[in-house]
Amino acid sequence: MDPVILSFLAAPIAASLIIAGIHAYLGLHVVERGVIFVDLSLAQIASLGAAIAVWQGHDPHDPAIYWMSLAFTLIGAFIFAMIKGHEANIPQEAIIGISYAVASAAVIITMSKSTGEAEHLRDMLVGNILSVQWGEVWITGAIYLLIALFHYVFRRRFLEISVNPAAVSARGISVRFWDFLFYASFGLVVTRSVAIAGVLLVFCYLIVPSVGAMLWARHIGPRLAIGWAMGVIVSMLGMYLSVQFDLPTGAAIVCTFGLVLILMALLRPLVGRGRTDR
Repeated sequence: MDPVILSFLAAPIAASLIIAGIHAYLGLHVVERGVIFVDLSLAQIASLGAAIAVWQGHDPHDPAIYWMSLAFTLIGAFIFAMIKGHEANIPQEAIIGISYAVASAAVIITMSKSTGEAEHLRDMLVGNILSVQWGEVWITGAIYLLIALFHYVFRRRFLEISVNPAAVSARGISVRFWDFLFYASFGLVVTRSVAIAGVLLVFCYLIVPSVGAMLWARHIGPRLAIGWAMGVIVSMLGMYLSVQFDLPTGAAIVCTFGLVLILMALLRPLVGRGRTDR
């Protein structure tokens, strides 16, 4: 790759690697909890906050956009943590799906009342990761480092609740409280990532590496390693393809994730899962 192009892509590549790193970890919890679309839902709720801020006349690059998005995301995190739906035999995924549909419709309605709505909606979906600057990369890295430290300190509790919440609740531990902490920290990540990469790419960073890792490993450690490796390789490959063929970067990375996942699924029968675990 041309050194000038590589220099231009340095900040976007760094941002994509930072996003891939923390989302691969959070994706493990999301898949274990069976709330696959929580990322899309929280991202869309964050987009609703941004859409309302734009509708009120704020510039798309105004810091008020981020704070409005974060406020809406924390409200969504509180709702998902408090409303389980088990008492009424309603899967939590149904509540998450309804929230996503309502937030999506509300974004469309809100943006229809503001100028340039098509461009704003496109940016919310696919983002514009190529426009990220080094200042944003450093701030994002610092925020994610703090969240990563928080999850490292309480990793056993979060993992217990993700794998077997009934057993944790039986010990008198408030699952709702820890769920809120998880979804709130998750919401902080989603709000920041969506502002950089868009809804679709953030969803892929969260789910696809985790699903790919599940094809090849049973245990958390190997899954995390595979997820990180997949996120890094696909990010680099997707950006390279977008430059070589003049493609939208976010969409190129999303499609590359899909193709690599298909390839991993096809190769899976040829390699024993036990070998990966060892």
